[in-house]
Amino acid sequence: MSIARFSPFELLLLKSRSQVDTATLLLLGWVLVHRQHVSEGQRRRRLAQVTAQFRHGHELGPVMSIAHSQDLHAIQLAAEVVRKECSKERSLSVMHQAITVATDDGDISLANHYILRFLADLLNVTPTTLGTLFQELTGKPLRPPEDPSRDAYWQTHDPAYYAHKAQEEADAAQREKASQEKAEQQQRSKTDKQQEKKQKQQEKKQQKEEARRAKARAEQSSADQARAEQARQEQARQERQRQEQARQEEARRRQQRSSPPPPDRTTRALAVLGLTPGASKTDVRRAYRRMAQLHHPDRFYSESEHQVALASARFQRIKNAYDYLMQTY
Repeated sequence: MSIARFSPFELLLLKSRSQVDTATLLLLGWVLVHRQHVSEGQRRRRLAQVTAQFRHGHELGPVMSIAHSQDLHAIQLAAEVVRKECSKERSLSVMHQAITVATDDGDISLANHYILRFLADLLNVTPTTLGTLFQELTGKPLRPPEDPSRDAYWQTHDPAYYAHKAQEEADAAQREKASQEKAEQQQRSKTDKQQEKKQKQQEKKQQKEEARRAKARAEQSSADQARAEQARQEQARQERQRQEQARQEEARRRQQRSSPPPPDRTTRALAVLGLTPGASKTDVRRAYRRMAQLHHPDRFYSESEHQVALASARFQRIKNAYDYLMQTY
C-alpha cells in the first residue's frame, strides 16, 4: 500500500493543535517576508510577539521557511482554512495583526499593499473597514498602491535602468553617426576616383581626336558635332548624379530627425507578472500560472459583483501581459 505524500505545510496542519492558528501564522509570515530592511531574526521575533496567544504548538521556523519559499499552494491552503474557520471577530483580529506586522516601521511595501487587500477580500472585510482599521493603527490613510506597470513607477524606483537605457541610445546614435560619416567618406573617395578616371578618358579622347583632325580635316565638322553631343550627355548624367546625391542626403537628414522609439512595453508586461528584464520564457509561464491561480475570478464567485469585477480586471491585465510576452518575448 502506497503512503500518501504530504507537503511541509500539510504536515504542519496535521500536527497542529489549532489549524486556524497555524494557517494564520503562515499568512502573517507571508506579510513579514515582504517587509523591507528587516532581518530574519527580527521577523521571527515580531511574529512570535504578535501570535503569543496562538495554540498551534509547533516552532515558527518551518512556517517562515514556507513563507520565504513563496509556496502558493501552501498559502492558498492557509487562506482556505482561515476563510472557513474564522468568525467575523477573528477576521478583524487577523487583519489587525497583518496591518501591524506590515507597518511597524511606518512604511508599507508595494507587495504588502496587495497582500492586505487580498486578506481583506479573503476575510470579507470591506475596503472601507480596511481603510478605517489601517488609519486607526498607523495614523495614516491607506492610499492606493503604486502601479508597477507604469513608466513613472520604474523611473522612481529604478532610475539606473533608465539612465543605462539613455546611455545605450546615445551610444547607438554615436555609432550611427560614425557609420554615416564613414559611408560618406567612402562615397567621396569613390567619386574622386571616378572623376579621375573620366578625366583620363577625356584626355585620351582628345589625343585621339587631334590625331583624327590631323589625318582627315574633311571629317572635322562631323567629329565636332559628335563631341558636342557626347558632352551634353555627360553633363546630363552628372546632373542626375548630383540630384540623386541630394536626395540621399535629404533622406539621411530626415532619418536623423526622426523621433526615438516608443517606451519598452516588454518591461511593463514583465512587471505586471512580478518579473524583471532578463527573465526567461519559463519564468514568464511560471509567474503567469502563479498569479492566474491567485487572481482568477472563479475564486471570488461568492463575493459581491464589485469584487468579482475587480478580480476579473486584475486577471485580464495579467493575461494580457502574458499573451504579449509569449508572442513577442
